[in-house]
Parts: sequence; structure tokens; C-alpha cells
Amino acid sequence: MKTAFVGKGGSGKTTLSSLFVRHLATTGSPVVAVDADINQHLGPALGLTDREAQRLPAMGDHLGLIKNHLRGSNPRITSTETMIKTTPPGEGSRLLRVREGNPVYEACARPVELDGGTVRLMVTGPFTEADLGVACYHSKTGAVELCLNHLVDGQGEYVVVDMTAGSDSFASGMFTRFDITFLVAEPTRKGISVYHQYKEYARDFGVTLKVVGNKVQGQDDIDFLRSEVGDDLLLTVGHSDWVRAMEKGRPPRFEELEDDNRRALNALQAAVDATYEQRDWERYTRQMVHFHLKNAQSWGNERTGADLAAQVDPAFVLREAETATA
Repeated sequence: MKTAFVGKGGSGKTTLSSLFVRHLATTGSPVVAVDADINQHLGPALGLTDREAQRLPAMGDHLGLIKNHLRGSNPRITSTETMIKTTPPGEGSRLLRVREGNPVYEACARPVELDGGTVRLMVTGPFTEADLGVACYHSKTGAVELCLNHLVDGQGEYVVVDMTAGSDSFASGMFTRFDITFLVAEPTRKGISVYHQYKEYARDFGVTLKVVGNKVQGQDDIDFLRSEVGDDLLLTVGHSDWVRAMEKGRPPRFEELEDDNRRALNALQAAVDATYEQRDWERYTRQMVHFHLKNAQSWGNERTGADLAAQVDPAFVLREAETATA
């Protein structure tokens, strides 16, 4: 099940996504965690030292390997040079699965030991000095989008993505790649402004969006959020001594997390699991193709010198039962 955490900078989305990853680890579920934010904080939030986080391999640095693996024997993709971030899979493409071992995970994922188990962590990589003034951050997240396009995940398997801040996700089609999106919002006008943007942009794409109110101090904050987002408000969380200790680099054992926050994480998992029966792989594939054709026409054809519309396999639908090529 693919889950995104979004929100304005400073809303607490990285903290909540890391707590959710820790919670899933305690259930023994297979988890792939992805830091797709320009500010790479998910690793430290999962307990890595700054040095360990800096040594994580950047997915963008392995884009050639990712493309070569995913291309497989797909006859519609003439070369890896013609693959862009939105290239969809087709007959012969290699697909990714949460539980498997593959060259992409070997190059880009690292195991992180948590109280409840081990998760795989992948990161887009931070902006470097060479990127400043010449690169767009979406070139970094392209590797994440390409992997999500080729990912087949099943019930009880979890992919948790800490997304870019604000409404930046709409610069690509990645916002449609998830079973559910949790928008973390503070009980302020600025806090809910991103919600209104996200809701409007996602309106025509069937995005399942739920709001998690963060830094809530009382009933007045809850009433404010409810008045602004209505039934999209899933739950609220307040101050946590456990989180404060974690942010100081001294996290207690996860079993010591406050009971109300533990109940909140159970509610998040229940909301994710409930989307399984609503999965529509045909719509998922159709939206993937839609954004690929838009990107091809906008810049992809010119940049690659190829007609990228020809990469679309009209008979192919990504499904849970699909198998990757050898």
C-alpha cells in the first residue's frame, strides 16, 4: 500500500511519516520508506546519525541503473536514454516488489534497524553545490516517480513516502501514485492553505486525501480544523514528550510512545488498509499514461529526440498479479 505524507514546511510531516514507519515495523510488515523531500530529514527521524544519513545513496545518482533494470526487454523503449521520469511499464518491463531483492534496492536502499524490525530506506538525495542555480529539484524526484510507476505492492506491504513540502508534488504526476495521501496541517490559516491547494489540484484525479491535524492544543484547534476541512479530518495529534526526545537525538524505546499517539498511528494504518478494496489498477495505469503523454509533449520529445508516446503499451495494465521479467 503506497502512502504519501504531505504538508507545508514545518508542519511535522516528516516526524509523522517516521512515526508511521516505526509503527509499521512493530507489526512485522515489509516497509519501504522513501525520503522525497528536498530537506532530507527522514533518515535522522528514523534514528540515523547525521553522518549515516549523509552516506545514504541518492536515487538520482543511480538513475541509469534504475532505468536499465526497469526497461527489461520492453520493445517499446528503444534505449534508457529515451526513458523519462514518467515512462510507464509495458510488456517486458521489469517491475519492483516490496519484498524482493533487486539491483535497484541493492544500489539505492539501505536497511534501518528500528525497535520493531528492519525497514528499507531510500532517499532522493539532497541538493548539491553543483545543482545550485542550474538544476530543478524535480530532476531529483524523477527517480522516485519512475520507481513508483513500476511498483507492484500488495495487501500488508507498505511504501511510505515523505513528499516535498507544499503543493510542489503537482509539478509532476507523482501525486496520483498513492493509495492514500495524509496531509499534515497545523490549526492555522497558513497550515490549512496547503490543504485547500491540494484539494483543488487533486479534485479531478480521484486522490484519497485525509488530513492529520498536528500541534493541536485543545478543542478550539480541533473545531477550527473541522470547519476548514470537514470530513477530510481523520485525526489530530498534540505534544509528544517521546517526539521531543527523538528530535534531541535521544529517542526512548518506541514502546514508550504515548498511548494517544499509538492509537493515532493505529488509525493511520487502518485508513491505509481500508483503501485496498478501492484499488483501481486501470485508473492508476490510465493516469500514469496521461502524465507521461503530457510530459512527452511538453519537453520529453524534444529533449530525447524520440516520440515518447510510442512507449505506451495500450494493452498493458499494471496489476498486483503482474510478474516482472527475469
